[in-house]
Amino acid sequence: MSTLKSIFSWLGRFLEKARTVMLNLGTAFVLIFLTIIIIGAFSASGPDAKDPSGRVLILDPQGIVVDEEVFSDDFLASITNDASDQIQTRDLIELIQNIAADDEIPAVLIDFSGTGFAGPTTALNIAKELKTLKDSGKRVIAFGDRMTTSSYLMASQASEIWIHPVGSISIAGLGGMRQYNKELFENLKINFNNYSQGDFKSAVEGNTRTDMSENDRLQRTAILEPIWNEYKSLMSESRGITAEEIQYFADNYIGFFGEAAMMNIEFATSKNIINGTKSFPEFRQYMIENFGEDEDADTTTYKYISYQEYADQLEKDLEEDSENEIAVITAEGVIMEGEIAPGVAGANGIVKQIRKAHENENTKAIVFRVNSPGGSIIASEMMRDELFAAKRKGLKVVVSMGDYAASGGVYISTPADYIFAEPTTITGSIGVAIALPTLENAMDYIGVNFDGVVTSKYAGWDPLQKIDDDLDKIFESWGAGAYDRFITFVSDSRSQPYDDIKSIAGGRVWIGSAAQELGLVDELGNVDDAISYAVQMADLENYQVEYYGQELSPEEIIIKELLDSFDVSIKEPEVLTALSGLSKLYSEYTDLKQPKALIACENCLVDID
Repeated sequence: MSTLKSIFSWLGRFLEKARTVMLNLGTAFVLIFLTIIIIGAFSASGPDAKDPSGRVLILDPQGIVVDEEVFSDDFLASITNDASDQIQTRDLIELIQNIAADDEIPAVLIDFSGTGFAGPTTALNIAKELKTLKDSGKRVIAFGDRMTTSSYLMASQASEIWIHPVGSISIAGLGGMRQYNKELFENLKINFNNYSQGDFKSAVEGNTRTDMSENDRLQRTAILEPIWNEYKSLMSESRGITAEEIQYFADNYIGFFGEAAMMNIEFATSKNIINGTKSFPEFRQYMIENFGEDEDADTTTYKYISYQEYADQLEKDLEEDSENEIAVITAEGVIMEGEIAPGVAGANGIVKQIRKAHENENTKAIVFRVNSPGGSIIASEMMRDELFAAKRKGLKVVVSMGDYAASGGVYISTPADYIFAEPTTITGSIGVAIALPTLENAMDYIGVNFDGVVTSKYAGWDPLQKIDDDLDKIFESWGAGAYDRFITFVSDSRSQPYDDIKSIAGGRVWIGSAAQELGLVDELGNVDDAISYAVQMADLENYQVEYYGQELSPEEIIIKELLDSFDVSIKEPEVLTALSGLSKLYSEYTDLKQPKALIACENCLVDID
C-alpha cells in the first residue's frame, strides 16, 4: 500500500507543480496585460454622459443575478471563466422600478440572453418586475438572435418580441437528467457505503443506484411542476395564448440550429409566441422609425442609452437617517467553513457579519436571507450559534428564504423568530447525507494486502480497507444521531412535536407554499416583507436598512474595480485541468480518513437554461 500511495502521491505533486507553473505563467501574462490597460484607462478621459430624455433604454444584464455580490479573493480565478459577473437582485429590481417611474424614457429594449439566475424564484421575480414595467404604460420591446427558457420568460413580458430570421428560440422547460454511477464504481471495484438518513435524501443516489428512486422522482415532480406552471402562466398570459400552447411548443420544437430553428420560429410566430422576425439592419431601421435617429452617433442608429449609463446618473434615494438599523445578512451558496466566496456561504465570513451586526448598538433586528441548498454540519452550527448570540442580546431574527433554503439552509434558519419563504422557494430536505467510498475490492483485485501493528482497533484503518460490522454500526449510529439533532432543532424552532416534524422530514423537498401548509415556514413573502416584519417586531417608527456584505481589503477593492472595468479572461489548459482533477479524485478516495456528514440537497437545484 505504501508503494502505491507513494506513486500516486508523487503523481499528485507532479501535477500540482505543473499546474502551478502554468498558472504562474498565465498570471505573469495577465499582470503585463493589466498594466498596459490600466495606463490606458487612467490616461483617457471618459465620454460625456448621455441625456436619457427620449432615448430607448437598453436593458441587457450580463452575468448571474444573485442576492449578494461576492468577490473572489483568488485573483487568477477572478479573471478566468471560473467567476462570472454578478448582478444583485435588489439593484436590478430597483433599476427597473426607476425606469417605470421615469416619464423621460419612452421605451425599453430588453435582451436577457446573457443573463443567468441563481434559481427559478429569482427568475420569476425579475419577470414579474418586467411585467409591472410594461403595465406602467412603458413600451417594452424584446429582440435577440437566441432565446432560452429563462430569456424567453423575460422577453414574454414585453409588448412585442422580435427574433432574427435564423436565430433560435428554445423553451426547454425545467429540470434535467441525472447521472447514475453505480455500475461505473462497481467496475472500478469501489464500494459506496451509504449511511444517509431520510427516505427522500437522494444526495448520494447518483453513486449508489442505476436509476432514480421513486421517492426522488416523486419529490422532484412535486417541486418542478408548480414552478413550471408558474413559468407557463407568466409566458402565456402576457402573450394572450394558453399555457397548453407553451407546453406544446416546449415538447415539439427544438430551436438550436439550421432548419430546426427556422421551423421553430415559423411556428412561434404563427402562435403569437413571438411577433415575428427582423434582421439586425431591419430592427435598427424599425427602432429609428419609432424613436428617431441619434444625430450624435458615429453611425446610423436609433436614440438609446445603456442601462449602465442610466444607472450611473440615478440619484440614490437617501434612506431616513436613523440610529435604528435593520441588519440584512445573506447566506448564499453551499455552506462551508472558511470565508465567503462565489457560490460559497463561508461560515467564518457570515459569522463575522452576524457578530458585527449584534455588536452594533444601533442594530434592532436581523433579517437573515438564506439562499442555500445546504452543506457542512459544523459550518451550519457556527452560523446557528452566532444567531443565538444575537437573540440573547434581545435582537429579533427574521429569516427570508430565497430560491433555495433546504437541508443546511433549514438548519441555519432554526434560530428564527419568524420565517418567510416565497411560493416557489425550494425548502425542506431535513435529512443527513453520509457516504463513504472504500477500496477493499480494488486492493484485492490488484493484489494489495494490509498488515501491521496498532495500539487500538481502528488506528490503522482507512478507506482502502473494508468497513467491519462494528465500524458499520458506529457510522450508522452517527448518521442517526445527526438526523435526530436536525429534527430536534426544527421541532423546537417550529414549536411542533418531534414526531410531527419527523413525519414530514425524511429528506423530502417542498416548495414554499407547501412548506407553509406544513408549518415549516410562517408566511409567504419576499425579503422586503421580511424587513417590514422585522421592523414591526422591533416596534420601530423610523429605521434604515443596513446590508452586510463582503468586506474587502484596499487591495481587493482595487482589483475588483479593475475587473469591473475590463473584460479580461484566460483559460486554464483543458488537459492540465483534467489531470489536476484526477489528482483531486485520488485524494478524495484514498486520503480521506473519516466520512463527512452533509446536510446538503443536491436534488433541490433546478436547472434552467
